Formats: sequence, C-alpha cells, structure tokens
Amino acid sequence: MSAMGTRGAAVERVLMVDDDLSVREALGQTLELADLVPTLAGSYIEAKDHISRDFAGVVVTDIRMPGKDGFQLLEYAHGIDPELPVILLTGEGDIPMAVKGISSGAFDFLEKPCAPKEFLAVVEKAIRTRALVLENRRLKRQVAQGDAAARLLRGTSAISRKMREEARAVSRSAADVLVTGEPGVGTAKMAEVVHLLSAGSQAPFLKFSAASQTGDSLAAAFREAKDGSVFLDEVAALPSPAQFALLDLLEHHDRPRLIAGTYADLGKLAREGAFSPDLFYRLDAAVIRIPPLRERREDIPVLFRHYVDIACEQAGLPSPQITPEVISRLMAQDWPGNARSLMNAAMRFAMGLSEGEAQEEELGLAEQLAQVERSLLIAALQRHDGNATEAAKGLKLPRKTFYDKLARHGVRAELYRG
Repeated sequence: MSAMGTRGAAVERVLMVDDDLSVREALGQTLELADLVPTLAGSYIEAKDHISRDFAGVVVTDIRMPGKDGFQLLEYAHGIDPELPVILLTGEGDIPMAVKGISSGAFDFLEKPCAPKEFLAVVEKAIRTRALVLENRRLKRQVAQGDAAARLLRGTSAISRKMREEARAVSRSAADVLVTGEPGVGTAKMAEVVHLLSAGSQAPFLKFSAASQTGDSLAAAFREAKDGSVFLDEVAALPSPAQFALLDLLEHHDRPRLIAGTYADLGKLAREGAFSPDLFYRLDAAVIRIPPLRERREDIPVLFRHYVDIACEQAGLPSPQITPEVISRLMAQDWPGNARSLMNAAMRFAMGLSEGEAQEEELGLAEQLAQVERSLLIAALQRHDGNATEAAKGLKLPRKTFYDKLARHGVRAELYRG
C-alpha cells in the first residue's frame, strides 16, 4: 500500500530501532516493499537524533536493548512530541511490559516474530494518525497566521514556496512593495496577499490603474485607504506629474502602504528617463518577483485543477476527468500568458471545448517528453527533500543516470532541501 494512498500529508518514514541486525534489516525490507522509507538504528543513541517535532513519520522500537531501552526511547520521543506514534516490539514473555508501555503512551505493540501483514497494518495505522496530526498542525498555523499566502498563492514547487516566504517577509515590514513579473502572472493577486498578511489587513485595500491617476486622485486614494494599502497596477504607465505627486505622498509616515505592480523593467525605464529614478529607487527596496509558469512547471497540474474546479462551480458543470495525458500536455507548454492563459485553458476544458492546450503553437514530441521528464525529476526531489540518492531510488534509476538527467535539465537538487 502506498504511503500516500490514504493520507493527506507526505508521511512515509519509519524509524526502525532494534539492536538485532537481522530483525532490523528484515523489517526494514518489509517497509521498503510497502513503499515506505525506513531509517534503521541499532540503539537509543542512534535513534534519538532522528526524532524531532516535525518528524514526518513514526517510530518502531524494540523494548529490550543494551543501554537505554525502548521505554526510555518512548519517553524521549514524547518529550520532543507527545503526538509522535511509537510502536513497541516485544519478545516472548514481554506482553505485560508492552501493556505497561501502552499506558505510558505507546501507540501499539507487536510480539516478535510478527507476520509482515500484521506489522504493516499497525505501521500504516500509525502513519495515518501521524499524517492527521501534522495536517491539523499545518491548518492551525494557517488559521493563526491568517495565511493568505498559502490560500491564494498555490503551487508545491520550491520556487513557489520561496515566493510565499518572500510575500510573508515583506508583509511583516512597513515597506512599500514592487511586484514584478511577466504578463498574466497575477501581480494584483500578490498585492492582495501582501495586504492580507500585513498589520493593516482590516483597513481598506484599494486598486487603481496607474495610467489614469493624477496627483489629486492619488491623494484622495491615500486618504481613503489610510492604514491599509493602495495598489497601482502597471506603475510604469503612471503619468510623470503623478509620479512626482506620489513621491511627495510617500514622504509621510501616516499613510497606507503602497504596492506597485509592473511587467516592465522599471530600472531600464529610469535610466532612460522614462520613469522617475527617485520613485524607482524608493520602490526597489522591497521587490517580489512572480516567476513565470515555465520556471515552475510542477505547479501547473495544481493550478489547472484549481481553475477547472472554479470554472465548474461557477457554471454548474460536473468536474471532468483530468487524465495523465492532459497533465503531460499542460506541462509541456511554455504558457507565455502564464496564470491567465492557464485559467482560460481550464475554462475551455471545463466546458469540453479543448483537451487542455493553450491557444498557441504546440511543442514537438521530444520537447514535450523532455519537459515531462524534468518535472518528474523535480517531483522526486521534492518528495525526498532534495536527497538525490533517495530520489534516484524512488525513480528506480542508477545514481549516475539520475545525476546526468539533472545536469541535462538544469535541475539543482540543493534547491529542494527543506
């Protein structure tokens, strides 16, 4: 049974602790055959360094071991995280001792030797429990933080995680923000996220087209937004008189946060005299760049499914099946219109008007296969926290072949380490 089959969180690891090498390796092999990831340890000392509050797995330990025993490991584990499942392995005659372990907080116990089916059933139950614990903690953190970044900036890639962290970091400051990216990446949505994560999230969030602004309209917007945020879409188009008026407004401390969005190279425009250098340097202090979809292809399936769900809900349509072939076609495209183009494709797909293609020239088979292979390599690295050796094993590839493919596709394993 796959460790991801019935669990919401990626809990696959099992810390297997037994001083008997043959037992340890046999149970480790049983875990591997069930698509779990065993970490083998022969003592309390070896095992303790693997245990943390965020450990995405469970512990299986023998009770009787030289030095500190399984009860002491149970006590140590629950000192770190009382909700970490610990399964005790008992020998003949140790059942009363194991029952005592349950009363001390052990998840369950198994008598050695135990059949693989019975062993895996208990381990899988513990893993499901651990997954729920970690998922509940994640949701509680989001509620506590009011985490608009997690809700509105979707994507599982390392690049998307970095983008969300940048949004959170910028929001914690009082700095004015410049949001950049190619057409269609969603600068307005990022501006909303920054506002929602900021201390002024309960105050107004006002959006305006920069091209239509005057000094008077900007002053009125700043008065209305007060302690909130003002978003100027495509700030490069802000008329020159309004640029100078905006600079004056930014000199005051008792004002809203300015969030400016642009698809243009403001630095280049400032050097050419087409944009105020003073305003550019003021905005350039805190910049969030939204990467295009071609730089984070592994996010495309998540975003597409989300957009299809929205389109179906709005139109009252049943959700269509999204096959692996559709996903492959999506990931093979460059999406120059970015999220906006992907959203349009999702709407057409939801209405049965397309099979997930963008309205652009289709890539050749070799290019499509290359893009899909790159995405599979990145997904494997994400599953194994950037550990290339484990990722290669997961894809059943020799290490050298795996590294060759990483080099060919320009993928760096270290970017995916937690």
